[in-house]
Amino acid sequence: MAKRGEIKGENDLYVIKIGGNVIDNSENLYRFLKDFTALPGKKILVHGGGKVATQLSETLGIEPKLVEGRRITDIETLRVVTMVYGGLINKNMVAQLQRFGTNAIGLTGADGDFIRAKKRPVKTIDYGFVGDLDENSINPKNVSSLMEAGFTPVFCALTHDGEGQLLNTNADTIASALAVALAKDYHTTLIYCFEKKGVLKNIDDENSLINEINPRQYQELKEQQVIHSGMLPKLDNAFNAIACGVKEVIIGHAGDLGNLITELPFGTHLNSDL
Repeated sequence: MAKRGEIKGENDLYVIKIGGNVIDNSENLYRFLKDFTALPGKKILVHGGGKVATQLSETLGIEPKLVEGRRITDIETLRVVTMVYGGLINKNMVAQLQRFGTNAIGLTGADGDFIRAKKRPVKTIDYGFVGDLDENSINPKNVSSLMEAGFTPVFCALTHDGEGQLLNTNADTIASALAVALAKDYHTTLIYCFEKKGVLKNIDDENSLINEINPRQYQELKEQQVIHSGMLPKLDNAFNAIACGVKEVIIGHAGDLGNLITELPFGTHLNSDL
């Protein structure tokens, strides 16, 4: 794994997920995509776009349905997210990346059979056309072939079931699954970019950043309830990715992504052993 400030090698890979709050701000997105282009080595970008989808749904008279923050994807909502994720947001990002010199190609999981999901089974809640991933969902050979041909994949939060059905799938989960599947062939770093500096001791204090966390420290922080609520599933997934071969996971502010190629600090670094 290249250290901060070092040039990454041909066998190194960044898998970067960008969150909705950055996507909604054209100035911030412009800066992020410019920094993304400047990163050396192979890269994959993963994005969602929930706020734009919600706005379009309301414009079309389709009431968004959320349960505990999770979107219920009925057939009308699926049509909207397909238009927004796979069309509007994805192609605008690809166009900007081409402008900066990244030969990006915009994709859903259905393209190239890159990502197959299984429709979430109905239990207490019917989430509709939502896809869940497992250890066999990613086709690493096809993704690798695309990168080795010189393309930078830009995946939106849509997968397919192999039977002709598109599925709305969590972008964080897609990014983690890609990183794990490709870790067998690349030295992979998984990065979650959003609107905070990283994992904070105090959610209201950007200066309370926790610079590094290993599994033992994570357990201590959970027991002390320093880390709780919505950050728990993100960190659980992150440490699971590390346990499955991903070299490092970084959680940080999208505006600071460029710090990866300088000596400036960037986000919270999660490692198996620090």
